[in-house]
Amino acid sequence: MVTKTALVTGSTSGIGRATALRLARDGVRVVVSGRDAERGREVVEKIRAEGGKAQFVAADLHDERSAAELAARATEIAESAGEPLGILVNNAATGAGGPTAGTEESIFDAVLATNLKAPFYLVANLAPAMAARGSGTIINVSTLAAARALPGLSVYGASKAALDLLTKSWAAEFGPDGVRVNSVSPGPTRTPGAEAGLGEALKQLAAQAPLGFVADPEDIAAAIAFLASDEARFITGTIMDVNGGRTVV
Repeated sequence: MVTKTALVTGSTSGIGRATALRLARDGVRVVVSGRDAERGREVVEKIRAEGGKAQFVAADLHDERSAAELAARATEIAESAGEPLGILVNNAATGAGGPTAGTEESIFDAVLATNLKAPFYLVANLAPAMAARGSGTIINVSTLAAARALPGLSVYGASKAALDLLTKSWAAEFGPDGVRVNSVSPGPTRTPGAEAGLGEALKQLAAQAPLGFVADPEDIAAAIAFLASDEARFITGTIMDVNGGRTVV
């Protein structure tokens, strides 16, 4: 029986898509969100075909207003179903690679807007209601590049490192009211964006870790689903590495 609703940003492909499908299979109603309506409908149709419940909301997260509008729409969907919006997965992200010198200001601003500003204002709009109810969980999707200096990923890594700090700050801020906040930090993962941006370097990066293989999006979704579940009720403020052991070598 569905007892709560989750908003998963950037859930029309990759890790977000896998997370939406996994949460739906776990009995959660899912608000699928992203920029591509066609891909969003495909995810919703797949969830419904498997017996789950989902609805798509188009969103291009880049500022306070877009985050507030998505938060309001997701809350409306949850309330119309008589359920709390109890899970927020901040997965939507913009990647950027290349040397520091020559990085255009527009790229810098776009990365920070999507990867940091949008999650900040989604939490600002949704966490207070969770706190008022005395329960809720927020999972931020980070990256190996937030903890390991990877050449060419300075802006992207910095945006996610800041998000990891917000994870800890929010855990301290909202924890006394029953809201848990954690990050999942994936290593090399076989997503359309990673494969397009890194190509063969994806395998080379994965080979540096003890397990030595590229993860599937479902591997990351499993960790997110665990942190969203009641089985993780005593876990908050944690950065969970899901990277094949890359941070131990």
